Amino acid sequence: MAKLTILEFPDPRLRKTATPVTELDDALRELIDNMFETMYEAPGIGLAATQVHRRFLVADVSADNNEPHVFINPVILEKDGVQLSEEGCLSVPGYYEEVERAEHIRVRYQDKYGEEIETELEGLLAVVVQHEIDHLDGKLFVDYLSEAKRSRIRKRLVRDQRHRSADAGSL
Repeated sequence: MAKLTILEFPDPRLRKTATPVTELDDALRELIDNMFETMYEAPGIGLAATQVHRRFLVADVSADNNEPHVFINPVILEKDGVQLSEEGCLSVPGYYEEVERAEHIRVRYQDKYGEEIETELEGLLAVVVQHEIDHLDGKLFVDYLSEAKRSRIRKRLVRDQRHRSADAGSL
């Protein structure tokens, strides 16, 4: 398996809408395995296939990383309730902010074998799926914040990325 590069805000590729998956083959299943490896190593609890512009996501909100979920071509059919929770993002490292999300969602998707599933989610998994579907639509959790906060985060991340590049160049 191969660890994938996680794009970081403000990378413009994060703003692209993911292309629907049309072929569920061994190459896609290998990519799904690579996504899980990348997510677990990061460490994270969800990861959208933004890096490869494919419309799927992986998630595992269990404490022991033993409840992997794959959502291919996910669509939220219904939302209800409101929950406010602190969110972070592997693409916005080191920043956590409260974001309002639906408490319950009904989602339709395909699993990694192509079976179409429709289910209801709530709690943390519902938050993660909403967060990652936003990624697939080119939206980030910072878009829920004020422009001032978003600008401050962007400036700090760009500065941090420059410092990392400069440090790597001096080795």
